[in-house]
Amino acid sequence: MKMLKLAALLALPLLFLPAGAPRGQTAGNVVKLATLVPDGSVWDKILRSLGSEWTQTTQGRVSLRIYAGGVAGDEPDIVRKMRIGQLHAGVLTINGLAGIDESFRLFAIPVFFDSYPEMFHVLKKMEPTLKSRLEAKGFVLLNWGHGGWVHFFTRAPVQTVDELKKLKIFVWAGDDPGVQIWKENGFNPVALAATDILPALQTGMIDALPSPPLAANLLQWFRRAPNMADIGLGPLAGGLLITKQAWSRISEADRAAILIACRKAERRLELEIPRQDSMSVIEMKRRGLNVVHIRPENAVAWRAAAETFGSYMRDKVVPRDVFDMATRERDAYRRQNPTRGGR
Repeated sequence: MKMLKLAALLALPLLFLPAGAPRGQTAGNVVKLATLVPDGSVWDKILRSLGSEWTQTTQGRVSLRIYAGGVAGDEPDIVRKMRIGQLHAGVLTINGLAGIDESFRLFAIPVFFDSYPEMFHVLKKMEPTLKSRLEAKGFVLLNWGHGGWVHFFTRAPVQTVDELKKLKIFVWAGDDPGVQIWKENGFNPVALAATDILPALQTGMIDALPSPPLAANLLQWFRRAPNMADIGLGPLAGGLLITKQAWSRISEADRAAILIACRKAERRLELEIPRQDSMSVIEMKRRGLNVVHIRPENAVAWRAAAETFGSYMRDKVVPRDVFDMATRERDAYRRQNPTRGGR
């Protein structure tokens, strides 16, 4: 009888292992990650491949549970749920990152960058500063993400800045500073969740939105906003973040393996997204997209409006030291690459 009792006591810990877990191994660390990226998109495929690599390289000790397509809410919802522990990680655009730290609004300044290499150079130089700012807020940056080159998509063709100012432009809900910036520069912003863009276009609640071609194609926004200005506003940057609390639960060896996998995913995005963006424009043109060529005399006014935005954001929103550092690094890159060309 004593031997039976002893055997039962020794067996108790096994009852708390997950089904299929090898004896002697603790339960896997499941990282719950949310994002707006659409199911089946290139971003989603790379993210799911990343999750598989996490599982393989940590021998099942760490895995990703992905909630894609906005099922966990818009980016402000995702950040809020990360802060309270309902989610552990998120793939966020600049909107979500700026909700954590204002320095990321730098990457929302129109026409601040001329090319992807230029932005990648600035990101590399500023990465320690940006990571430090995120960590002070309780988040760890695992890798950068890239969404494509942003253009204005409009219901009616737009040639001038004054014409654009007459339109109702989508701005992220919860981005009060962003709304104020647009208003004070003479535009007509309408704050909405990203998941509400298509019905807002259908009902006329908005007439225009800034979007990369890849997203406009995948989410069919171009069907209701079939005119794309050929002046690009800049690259849509983003990143994969995990909370410091969740990161601290992962061993150092597994963290190292995860970071290697994340760097590989970052490189895949750098290569894939520009190509997919270009292909999306070709595909949408076949289905009725009108690419509006902004005449040179009007392009001057577009750039002037962008510079006004930049000056305003430096004074009002983006921390000056961050803005000035980015400007120095960008200008240094331009001096070293005088024939840098376009994207």
